[in-house]
Amino acid sequence: MMFKLLKRLALGGVGLVAVVALHAGINQMTGNFHEVIDGQVYRSAQPDGDDLREYVEEYGIRTVLNLRDEDHGEWYQEESQAAAALGVRLVDYPVSSGKGLSVAAAEELALLMQTLPKPLLIHCEHGANRTGLASAIYVDAVAKGSELAAFWQLSPYYGHVPIKGIGRYAIFTSYLDFQRLSEM
Repeated sequence: MMFKLLKRLALGGVGLVAVVALHAGINQMTGNFHEVIDGQVYRSAQPDGDDLREYVEEYGIRTVLNLRDEDHGEWYQEESQAAAALGVRLVDYPVSSGKGLSVAAAEELALLMQTLPKPLLIHCEHGANRTGLASAIYVDAVAKGSELAAFWQLSPYYGHVPIKGIGRYAIFTSYLDFQRLSEM
């Protein structure tokens, strides 16, 4: 009896992991675009010119916050040209995808996001880790949303896997540090 229960629980766990992985994979293939706060902030993976045009037309995006710290290659040229053609402000705030963010830099990012013209689109390469961190900071420090809503921005739903040794754990701990110190 106990073996059957353990077997069912294990199969259920494997099934849940498979569903989450499938969802994250579909997100990556479709641009990982999501609303953070309706009418204010949206998040995505790296948009191409067509994506950006669609987001501007459908959501009224006025500012794009690029968190990528990689060398500005063809992706950046396409994004900056599309932004200029659409009359959208492009702001670069480079964040490492593996090193996390200091509390001081997170506070600076919160202030920047608070002052940028809205609606705002936040993105990094995949829209999961750095974008999740910035979205959590926005929900927490700017929108004064719930702790759950902020933490949700750094969840497997968007492709972020906050498990030590897997994925970009430093990003998750950066948010924990920011949240802990902002409560004081």
